[in-house]
Amino acid sequence: MNEQCKLKNICPLCKTVNSDFFYEDKFRAYFRCNICSLIFVPPSSHLTNGEEKDRYDLHQNLSDNPNYRKFLSRIFYPMQKLIVPAGEGLDFGSGPGPTLSLMFEEAGYSMSIYDHFYADDPSVFDKQYDFITTSEVIEHLFDPGYELDRLWGCLKSGGCLGIMTKLALDHESFARWHYKNDPTHVCFFSKSTFAWLGSKWHCRITFADKDVVIFEKRY
Repeated sequence: MNEQCKLKNICPLCKTVNSDFFYEDKFRAYFRCNICSLIFVPPSSHLTNGEEKDRYDLHQNLSDNPNYRKFLSRIFYPMQKLIVPAGEGLDFGSGPGPTLSLMFEEAGYSMSIYDHFYADDPSVFDKQYDFITTSEVIEHLFDPGYELDRLWGCLKSGGCLGIMTKLALDHESFARWHYKNDPTHVCFFSKSTFAWLGSKWHCRITFADKDVVIFEKRY
């Protein structure tokens, strides 16, 4: 990799210019922010919207698939323990076959959905919610700082934001990590990154599973 390509990039989460080269494979280079610890792919390696959607259209995650529901239960059950009964929620990044929102509706909650490609209704961000979920989504975001702050602003006081994404570990683990090989995955969060985000929001953080984190809004 030449020195010009190793120039520091602006972190898409904290927006600082304080990132160093972290890793490179035959497809992309990865940088790690020294402030929030986010590992990210520079914009020059992002797919186009059309290329992204072509890959998402291949997903076979259907609402009647018991294995997919079992997978989503890892965020569904911890969230259900914290949210108010019959509350109103938003599932951000619901995908071509909304399922997590359906699981909450079946449990008596009122749900809205948003997806950049499949349910692009920006009016959902004009409301306030008791809880917000985003499952296997934030690793795809080109501008996670903007999107996560927008979701946080849509959350009522006392509400919860639940995030499911696989967590980045050390450099050695990252090198053999299959999760980085998906070209639509451009941001990789760690416990340190989520701790930074929780400090910024002044909220309580719970790691409910190995890849599930819940932020509780105090005010």
